[in-house]
Amino acid sequence: MTYFISGGAKNGKSTLAQDLTVTLSKGGKHYYVATMISTGSEDDDRIRRHIADRDGMGFETVECFRNIMDCLETADQEGVFLVDSVTALIQNSLFPVEKNYEMDLEAAHRCADELVEFAHTVRHAVFVSDYIYSDAEKYSENTEMYRKCLADIDRRLAKVCGTVIEVSAGQPIIHKGDLCI
Repeated sequence: MTYFISGGAKNGKSTLAQDLTVTLSKGGKHYYVATMISTGSEDDDRIRRHIADRDGMGFETVECFRNIMDCLETADQEGVFLVDSVTALIQNSLFPVEKNYEMDLEAAHRCADELVEFAHTVRHAVFVSDYIYSDAEKYSENTEMYRKCLADIDRRLAKVCGTVIEVSAGQPIIHKGDLCI
């Protein structure tokens, strides 16, 4: 089973995704695929909160900042994977540190293809993404490209995932499929 969860910041997406992942694992292997590269204290705080939130839930953490298929080198594809978040993964691919954050559209397209491949390869996956592309504000060219790439990836994941959930004001809204918890 594959799940795609999206919504605004601090709306409960990660909590829902963690609970769903643990339920799907039925006591078996479940992985937290950490995708965020910290760029400062705010990111460090967010990472610490996420680690604390899943403490005692039995997750094995796999750091994967790009190339999502690489996490299968150390993890069992029969396990349950929580990819948190698609938003950070595309950011890492589109604006790579080693290229001084210069935009790499080819890497972003590869990231999208790999996420779809990952969804088809593993037994269970839960993808978390931030809904950051719906406002009418006009941003810089780079930010607009980032929002466009994320929207494209989200559409592709929503198409291939069996269940699509939007979290709004802490409440899950199921747009496709079922919630198993």
